[in-house]
This record gives sequence, C-alpha cells and structure tokens, in this order.
Amino acid sequence: MRRTVPAAFALAALVTGAVAEVDAAKDFVAQRRQMVDEIKTMAASTAVDTGLAEFDPRVLKAMAEVARHEFVAPEQSGIAYKNRPLPIGHGQTISQPFVVALMTELLQLKDGDKVLEIGTGSGYQAAVLSLLAREVYTIEILPELGDSARGVLKRLGYANVTTKIGDGYQGWIEYAPFDAIIVTAAPDHIPQVLLEQLKPNGRMVIPVGGLTQDLMLVTKRADGRTINQTILPVRFVPLTREPPNAQ
Repeated sequence: MRRTVPAAFALAALVTGAVAEVDAAKDFVAQRRQMVDEIKTMAASTAVDTGLAEFDPRVLKAMAEVARHEFVAPEQSGIAYKNRPLPIGHGQTISQPFVVALMTELLQLKDGDKVLEIGTGSGYQAAVLSLLAREVYTIEILPELGDSARGVLKRLGYANVTTKIGDGYQGWIEYAPFDAIIVTAAPDHIPQVLLEQLKPNGRMVIPVGGLTQDLMLVTKRADGRTINQTILPVRFVPLTREPPNAQ
C-alpha cells in the first residue's frame, strides 16, 4: 500500500532544512571572521621577520569573503577555517590561511593587475587573488586537481580566473608579462623563465629550497634587475615539473 507524506509534514521538513542551511552559512561566516582575527594576530607576531605588522584591509576582506570550505573535501568542512594546511589529495595541500594572506599581501595587488599563479591546487589562492586583481591565470600540473579547481571556481562564479593544466615552471607565455607572480610549490631555485615573464616593477612571491625553504619576495626593477628578499621560513610541497622529454 502506498503511503503519502502529509503536506504539512513535508513543508515542515523543507523549512527545517532551509533553516539548517542558513544556520550553517552563518556559522561559516563567523568562522571566517575568527580566521581573519587569527591572521591579524599572526601578522603582528611575525612582523619582525616579515616587516608587516598589519595586512592591507583589502587582503583581509578577501580572506573573509572566500568560502574556504568549498575548496576542501566535505568531511573537512568543519575544520576548513582552522589556521593550518589541509590535505587535498595527490600528495598536495591547501595552504595555511595565514600563509595565503601573507603571500597575497606581499604581491601588493592593484585592481587592474594581471596575476600568474603556479600551482592551482584546490583553487583557493586563485579565488582570493581574483577579488584583488583584474585577471588571474593559474596553472596546475596534476589534471585531477586542475579539473576539480576549474569546476569549483566556475561554480562559485570566479569569472576572472583562467585555468590551465600544464608545467607551471614554464609560466604562461601567451599572457605574459604579468604584474605579479605567485608560486605555491617550492622549486630549488628561482626559475629564470618566470623572471622573464614578470613586468618591470612587478613582484613575485615564491618558496625556494629543498628540505628547508624560505619564502622569497622578488622585485623586478624598471631596468630588469631583480632584488631578492627573504621573508621567513616555510614548508611547501616541491614544485613538480614535467620530464624534459614529455610531449
């Protein structure tokens, strides 16, 4: 015998579900605010190393707006706003929120800038950049991650982000030069090809090293020469490259 659900019961269930979604959304907003407060505290405590006691309000606003829980696995959504890196599969991680904010801050982005990101990963860093620059171009060497990030960024409406699957070590010559370049995996040296794709007066933030790494700020002068500044010790996954004979 077929049973039907009373209309009043069905409506109540829908209302309850809608209220639960609203409550969850509000909770994520509150968690992002707390995350930003922690970023501010860390900025002050690392100022001796970074020279940055406070971050640009535009950067903090972007960190407060981007839904980090959308860029991690559903089972990790409850810890998405903890100030720590999280695994995203394939031996890769989504960076600690403070590090995302710091690297973004160091770029000193302007509204009209064109940015290159090496290492899309989950797409989270690209989403943050997209709120601060005119165009973001991001490259991921792992197809599974690149395809997933592209889907998430499209679903969330980050229309000024262009993604590509490929060897980020080579940059993206079709759209060069860039006002800023950010590298989210660590090579053992600063790739010359990326320096060549950076505009004069542009800035690149990149972790460099092997077992021990330093976050570096590279500023390209108007005459093409570069100034390298060590910011603080970090730990990133190695920058993966295609084999020289890859097609």
